[in-house]
Amino acid sequence: MDLRKLSSFLAVVEEEHFGRAASRLFLSPAAVTQHIQQLEREFGTRLLDRGNGPVTPTVAGQRLASHARTLLAAANAAVEDVTEAALAPSAAARPLRVGIMGHGSAEVTPAAVNAFRRARPEVPLELVQLTFTEHLSALREDRVDVAFVRPAFEVDGIDVDILTAEQRIVAVPTRSPLADAANTGVHVRDVIDLPYLQLPPHTLRDFADYLYFETGERRAPDYALTPQDILTSVAAGRGAGSGLKSFARYYPWPGTRYVPILDAPCAHSVLATRTTDANPEVRIFRALTVALAREMSTRETSHAADE
Repeated sequence: MDLRKLSSFLAVVEEEHFGRAASRLFLSPAAVTQHIQQLEREFGTRLLDRGNGPVTPTVAGQRLASHARTLLAAANAAVEDVTEAALAPSAAARPLRVGIMGHGSAEVTPAAVNAFRRARPEVPLELVQLTFTEHLSALREDRVDVAFVRPAFEVDGIDVDILTAEQRIVAVPTRSPLADAANTGVHVRDVIDLPYLQLPPHTLRDFADYLYFETGERRAPDYALTPQDILTSVAAGRGAGSGLKSFARYYPWPGTRYVPILDAPCAHSVLATRTTDANPEVRIFRALTVALAREMSTRETSHAADE
């Protein structure tokens, strides 16, 4: 597909107007219209609804917009990378170190890793498992280049891209009175005083507040650094843990039940990078990950609407 046509199409979708899209791209409205018409002929379907009001994408147009964002982000990252390589002296590729807390950003994490491997097969890639205490320290201490962590936060010197928004859950022993609510859910008031596993004192406050729903104060006797630590203690009846809905998909664990929290605010998983990091591989990985997260979110929303 011609990237110029995709750029014109995406500009019209985002501006909801052919004239504004043309001005943004420094093209004539006729050129933008021609690009859209050529795309519609190539796909054999209408991509935009052109009424008296804002221009809106059709169902096919919505799906193309998701792919267009991914392709254009990858293309822009490729241009930056090639330019950087042309200006810099040749050197052996350094590994890109990807930090992952727990299961990262659910399905977005493996999709991003695989996309980067396909786009940059010559760049070594290292996966680094992060504990709950390494929400930021691994980046600040230059032990990783990018990090899939949660929840969202604001800290000077760190850029954060929100990738997912998920319902909160708690993990409880199967013999807990709350276990029967695994299919119906409970409220924050029902779980706020559970004996949650302890975190080491040097754990970042943002992560501790997230894990304990900010106001929970009761603590279990065990400490937890990883999801496995939490589930081992929960299964033994020594405490409870909290997390995101996707946690249940990634960690089925004998002796535990996952109970959704109906009124807790959704929590976000993010990709964190250093603001001053000039490594072109970081920019490429970040662009691919953000584009994939948007595409997967749009696809999930579309599927939910179809159901």
